[in-house]
Amino acid sequence: MAENGATSGAHEGEERRDFLKILFGATAAVGAGAIVWSFGAALEPGEAARDQSVFDVDLAPIEPNSGISLRWRGKPVFIRHLTAEQVSAVEATPMKDLLDPVPVKQRVRPGHHQYAVVIGICPHRGCIPVGNKASDPRGPYDGWLCPCHGAAFDAVGRVRRGPARQNLAIPPYRFVSDTLIRLG
Repeated sequence: MAENGATSGAHEGEERRDFLKILFGATAAVGAGAIVWSFGAALEPGEAARDQSVFDVDLAPIEPNSGISLRWRGKPVFIRHLTAEQVSAVEATPMKDLLDPVPVKQRVRPGHHQYAVVIGICPHRGCIPVGNKASDPRGPYDGWLCPCHGAAFDAVGRVRRGPARQNLAIPPYRFVSDTLIRLG
């Protein structure tokens, strides 16, 4: 009789151990799933970011020889309405005078050469250039000037004087109408 009781107790111990293993495994799986779910939710952009992923800008109020600054996807974007003289000056610049030679037609949209749209972050060290307002110093090339290290850019954002070696970046944008652009 003692043998049956011992066998029965050992069998109950194994069943209890198996149950605890299953319970622990299920708890670990649920916990891991909760962590993965939370991490994935944290990586999704918030509502404000989703709203700014595509951004329309009305260009009609921008007077020639002036510009506006705005934030898009957390970055400063400069939009400048160029005069006919400014467009002629940047088009006449020899490629050999540019540190990062790119023709004007690759920096503006066809049929809209009077508008320059650039991301306002100096590629040298990430400073924000000045010159988007008519009252700001625009540097020797009538564009933007980096106040940190002195890099100078022309009116379409091409680097003319270092230490920067690359042009100001251009955000993805397109003209929806003659006076409305869509960033993003």
